[in-house]
Amino acid sequence: MNQSVPSQNRRNRRRNADIEHWDVENPQFWETTAKPVATRNLWISIPNLLCGFAVWMMWGIITVQMLNLGFPFEPAELFTLTAIAGLSGATLRIPASFMIRIAGGRNTVFLTTALLLIPALGSGLALQNAETPLWVFQLLALLSGIGGGNFAASMSNISTFYPKNQQGLALGMNAGLGNFGVTTMQILIPAVMTIGLFTWLGAGESMTLLRDSGTLIGRIEAGSETYIQNAGFIWVVILIPLVIAAWFGMNNLRTITPEIKSTPTAFAQILGLYSIGIITAGLGLYLYLPAPTGLGILNPWIAVVLITLATLGLMRIMPGRIGENSKRQFTIFKNKHTWSMTILYILTFGSFIGFSMALPLSITVIFGSATVEVNGVIERVANPNAPSALTWAWIGPFVGALIRPLGGWISDKWGGSIVTQGIAIVMVFASAAVGYVMMLAYQSATPEQYFLSFIVLFIVIFAATGIGNGSTFRTIGVVFNQEQKGPVLGWTSAVAGFGAFIAPMVIGDQIRGGTPEYAMYGFAVFYALCLILNWWFYLRKSAEIKNP
Repeated sequence: MNQSVPSQNRRNRRRNADIEHWDVENPQFWETTAKPVATRNLWISIPNLLCGFAVWMMWGIITVQMLNLGFPFEPAELFTLTAIAGLSGATLRIPASFMIRIAGGRNTVFLTTALLLIPALGSGLALQNAETPLWVFQLLALLSGIGGGNFAASMSNISTFYPKNQQGLALGMNAGLGNFGVTTMQILIPAVMTIGLFTWLGAGESMTLLRDSGTLIGRIEAGSETYIQNAGFIWVVILIPLVIAAWFGMNNLRTITPEIKSTPTAFAQILGLYSIGIITAGLGLYLYLPAPTGLGILNPWIAVVLITLATLGLMRIMPGRIGENSKRQFTIFKNKHTWSMTILYILTFGSFIGFSMALPLSITVIFGSATVEVNGVIERVANPNAPSALTWAWIGPFVGALIRPLGGWISDKWGGSIVTQGIAIVMVFASAAVGYVMMLAYQSATPEQYFLSFIVLFIVIFAATGIGNGSTFRTIGVVFNQEQKGPVLGWTSAVAGFGAFIAPMVIGDQIRGGTPEYAMYGFAVFYALCLILNWWFYLRKSAEIKNP
């Protein structure tokens, strides 16, 4: 008799975690039953997603400090770390967008957050030694993409908990506060690197800065000691309680995932889906990256297309429920609005995440050196008055994340597409202007005089992307039904996530060519095309779906 009590308790806990009836479009059910459950899942989801963004994006800050510490890598090699993490995270969003309907929300958030412990711990260990080979950091950057993939699953999950008339605010809260992982990382990592937090665990000695560094509160002079390994270890400490909260506090909705056989089976399906993304991203990077890391035979744009097609193809032919569910959910690709909203989400989230990844190293390279004439020869020399990326880079992502829920709320009131149209106009002009400022700074002997204009314009761009993130989510909630909405949210976020690969690559290439302004001019042209697309599909008088 006593032995049956624990077994009964386990069954009760499983029943509590799995919700059988869910009808959020019924106002009475929403107010009396669903709202507190949805709220609890949202507030557990947000910090888990925040840490996903932090681990995914941390290479943008880590590479700056690796450069300051004199790790034996060229700036171009360090740009590859941010690009690898960006491409991996975007690729993993493709399978992650299908996880909720296959494995359940609670199961997915728990396991995908727990997987972040691997790159967090691994990065802390690898950063203890400046002689660690580049390929180790590249592998860890690839695994950090798990944090980027988690966004698609998280957004798909939260969308199922809320009625249509609250989609903008709920998804804006989850995405916006989750996006604070970028800002949190950009503030927390420089701070913890100044303190020997984990030395009592034998977690490595300090290293000496060869170049000035910085934190939120100011400059750290060359010759100071720093603990770069804390950039990885700090997330291990934060992730453990969040994983526990996800397991005991979140729910699987049986109306969304009716065929969950067991938790171990769900975990195996999640791991199978992520394995597909890791394999395709890894192979694509091997074909794209130059020797000695890879073969260097693919154009990066072609690499993105081939990786995406390979990931979708492998998912489709997978045996069992993964393949079956993938085929059913692939119907979203027959809807033209899937493709229009994908492009518009690149405009908003793709820009946010791409610039978040590229901005720290861009500040370091553009403003950290000055262009001077030495004996009749133009050279780039160290700028003693350079602003620290670790002090300034967090502001733009902070504003973009902070304003994102407001974008969702405004879009609930005014309509998603009219808000998207407004922010697209702002982004066209701001991108062109920041490109011009970058040109002036890169050609100047005193580039710091242009830094205020540079950072203010980027803050405007980040604010526009934040508002636009909320508006595009609102439009997706209006355009698609309950069955397609989650996969579309996941798919659009996956493709837009490639911005974290494209932006560092494009900006890095143009900086190396001495023309950083060309990257921003190109982005401005793309934003203008998005403005026309949004008007054509959702704002013109004869539009099939009017969503002002």
